[in-house]
Amino acid sequence: MEDSRFGSAIRAVRRKRRWRQRDLATRVGVSVATISRIERGHIDTLSLRSLRSVASVVDVRVDLVARWRAGDLDRLLNAGHSSLHDSVAAWFRDTFPDWELAPEVPFNIYGERGVVDIVAWHPGRRALLIIELKTDIADVNELVGTFDRKRRLAKEIVKERGWVPTTVSGWVIVSTGRTNRARIAAHGAMLRAAFPLDGRSILGWLADPTRAIAALSMWSSARGGPSASSRRVRVVAGSA
Repeated sequence: MEDSRFGSAIRAVRRKRRWRQRDLATRVGVSVATISRIERGHIDTLSLRSLRSVASVVDVRVDLVARWRAGDLDRLLNAGHSSLHDSVAAWFRDTFPDWELAPEVPFNIYGERGVVDIVAWHPGRRALLIIELKTDIADVNELVGTFDRKRRLAKEIVKERGWVPTTVSGWVIVSTGRTNRARIAAHGAMLRAAFPLDGRSILGWLADPTRAIAALSMWSSARGGPSASSRRVRVVAGSA
């Protein structure tokens, strides 16, 4: 939000509540001059804590938006994800050509929205594989929750493509890196509960996907495939 727009928003909400600047200043614990500067968009000398304090009193949420003068910041932030996506897609094309891949598949089902990084379909076995790509594991709970939600909605997501799967599987692919490895190790119990069975490799399953699985493995972009340590891929058997 621009400085002037932020100030206008504070002023508009204050007036709607029929407060004077003095009333707002008293509730926040700042001077009237501070409220005046904020409402005029002169916020460069104020701390973020002060701005959040004023905003919270009038129930306005403050979100930080980063912009980069040198170019497209969103593209820069997503560069790692795009690289991982390209690596996985190329690996499938070279190693498992029987699989059809659909990238970045959006969905809006029963009010639940999102995007599946890669939807993979094996027409011979009518096996559907939902692939979640993670360059950084920030929240393990979110990771497991997102995986479960997309897998649950998978049949609806691909219905318009004419795919009618007999099994629905999921594969969470995580970029190699010390931080990701540490987080996976730190949350081993939760991940074992979410992916209760261990398997030596997902490679054999991809060659002949006769059952439903849930897998998590590390991905080595350097070698273009699952890293050596991910040959112990966690899988859970069962039909969808």
